[in-house]
Amino acid sequence: MMQGRASLEGRRVLVVEDEAVEALMLEDLLAEVGCVVIGPAGTTESALTLIEQQAIDCAVLDVKLLDGQVYPVADTLAARGVPFVFVTAYGADALASRYAEAPRIEKVYDRDELLDAVALILETKPRAA
Repeated sequence: MMQGRASLEGRRVLVVEDEAVEALMLEDLLAEVGCVVIGPAGTTESALTLIEQQAIDCAVLDVKLLDGQVYPVADTLAARGVPFVFVTAYGADALASRYAEAPRIEKVYDRDELLDAVALILETKPRAA
């Protein structure tokens, strides 16, 4: 278990996932370690609305959503300096080239892998106000 897990307590994590079972699983997992879950959002549009309305520390993004790909959400988060991790069934080469270096977890992942990735992207991020 990584040291950084303690830093997850109270962190506001946007979950963007269009598959209900996956979204619930992510929500439960994050809530278990003390995160405040924003969402889940199943579409780009609903995710962008949440970004406008909520303070967000980081995000977990499924790449393929009901209304297309998640890149408009990733672009908006990047512009605001909000870190994120992609969760996808696709390989790194399937990501848009501008996100080739972004943190990515392949489905099916285990809980520790996901929590470690979220802790890692939050290491240098001050808490959302």
